[in-house]
Amino acid sequence: MTSVKVGFIGLGTMGASMASNLQEAGYELVVNDIRRHVAEAHLAAGADWADSAAQVAEASDVIFSSLPTPPDVEAVANAMLPKLSPGKVYFDLSTNSPTLIRELHARFEKQGVHLLDAPVSGGPAGAKSGKLAIWVGGEREIFQTHKKLLDAIGDQVMYVGPIGSGSIAKLVHNCTGYMIQCALAEAFTMGVKAGVEPLALWQAVRQGAVGRQRTFDRLPDHFLSAHFDPPAFSLRLAHKDVSLATQVGREHHVPMRMAHLALEELTEALNRGWGERDSRVAMLLQEERSQLEIKVDEDRLREAM
Repeated sequence: MTSVKVGFIGLGTMGASMASNLQEAGYELVVNDIRRHVAEAHLAAGADWADSAAQVAEASDVIFSSLPTPPDVEAVANAMLPKLSPGKVYFDLSTNSPTLIRELHARFEKQGVHLLDAPVSGGPAGAKSGKLAIWVGGEREIFQTHKKLLDAIGDQVMYVGPIGSGSIAKLVHNCTGYMIQCALAEAFTMGVKAGVEPLALWQAVRQGAVGRQRTFDRLPDHFLSAHFDPPAFSLRLAHKDVSLATQVGREHHVPMRMAHLALEELTEALNRGWGERDSRVAMLLQEERSQLEIKVDEDRLREAM
């Protein structure tokens, strides 16, 4: 595999480390960035410099890009496409628009070039250490052929589905994280203003049921399995808890917009007569609005877990 000539476009905070890890794994690199000086370490380690994305496309068998925005990816793709011969492979590691990546995929496919979306998660520290999740959408066979290349970049490489699937998974992950961040800010300000010292509050809640579990670990139990009976914690009690929290917010003049949105959902679910079902049953409201039903086969869930 190390005989494969690898192109890397975009040597920013994430890209520079990922490219270095490819070099350390023994791959021959040709690199490009709008700022040549950021490639100095890679050039010193034996990489070749390309003056343009088009030159990277000509010189490489497999190309990676790590770029800030969808317009940047589109510009690079447009520059490369005329120079890409059939059979070459392009992995976009950027957090990208699934709509754009599907449009580009259709154009690349007509030319016999394989385009896969492969966004990464783990931040700058993960990019440097190689502890990255990489979520890949596109042709499974091409993914399998080049998985060792991806393994040189991240330790959790996963095929998600057809083109665009990796980008959607990344957006779900990041959007969830920032929604949680907003909720944490709101709940913590309520707790501190109500009289609890910030460090003590953090030390307390991180040992609770939510604090001890990874963000997505509970989804198979209820949401993915569509099992809400018998309850692990009833909707009626969850509604009571969130009501009490918003009451504390009012007493201490802390705006709690996120909590009130949650309370509205729980109230609507309660009004459906679901009070003695599991509190996660409120998820069904969003499924109804989305005209969607989520239910994963139990054998597949057990295997995944």
